[in-house]
Amino acid sequence: MLNAAELKALLERLNTVAVVGMSTHPAKAAHRVPAYLLTEGFEVIPVNPHAETILERRCYRSLLNIPESIDIVDVFRPSADALAVVEEAIVRHKARGDVALIWLQLGIVNETARVLAAEAGIPFIQDRCMAIEIPRLFPHGRK
Repeated sequence: MLNAAELKALLERLNTVAVVGMSTHPAKAAHRVPAYLLTEGFEVIPVNPHAETILERRCYRSLLNIPESIDIVDVFRPSADALAVVEEAIVRHKARGDVALIWLQLGIVNETARVLAAEAGIPFIQDRCMAIEIPRLFPHGRK
């Protein structure tokens, strides 16, 4: 588990966030949190097989379809679905050398996924919200 200083150091240097399960509905956290990440200087890549674009960004069906390099995989899927997302992130990490952090949002927990990420050498956070942690770590903004 990352301590606050380690997490802050990672978030200072990571910029591209693939948001798996990003929502088209502005009232949902899976839309509001990525919108917030944009205000903090992150590049957001939506992953949603049911949408063409979200927040004026092209959507992808899965992590494996994204041509750009990914720094963070941010997961807004049910806990039971998180394992498959983490497995895709690990495939990318091994094949492309990207994915430096896997983040399961508040309320999402999968211990098997945590173990697999650890075995792959990828830092892993679960049951925490980026829109809560970033202002706590960067009270004056990240950028």
